[in-house]
Amino acid sequence: MNKYESVLIARQDLGTSQVSSLVDSLKDVVTRQGGEVVRVDNWGLKNLAYRIKKNRKGHYVLLNIEAPATAVAEYERVMRVNEDIIRYMTVKVDEFSETSAADSEDVSAAANQQEGE
Repeated sequence: MNKYESVLIARQDLGTSQVSSLVDSLKDVVTRQGGEVVRVDNWGLKNLAYRIKKNRKGHYVLLNIEAPATAVAEYERVMRVNEDIIRYMTVKVDEFSETSAADSEDVSAAANQQEGE
């Protein structure tokens, strides 16, 4: 099976529980099509670089997916129809990245602290 990394941005007015249920429904779509969501990394509410559909912020979520191409096509179709998702991008990768965004922020903060000493 192919490996994919998918990032989606959900509307800012959704709560954390609503974003979690949205991600769970997307995971169900992938599993029904014969794939598997390996990891979900919720990056939280972040500022957007520019306004998208009248939103200045969005909930960022990264999903590592191992699935056939047909499952990813259905997954993207469902995201395209859903009004709560304002942007998404899915990329085919050879291997999943090992560190999450929170881990890389911790590493860079530790490196900056050591440089200051």
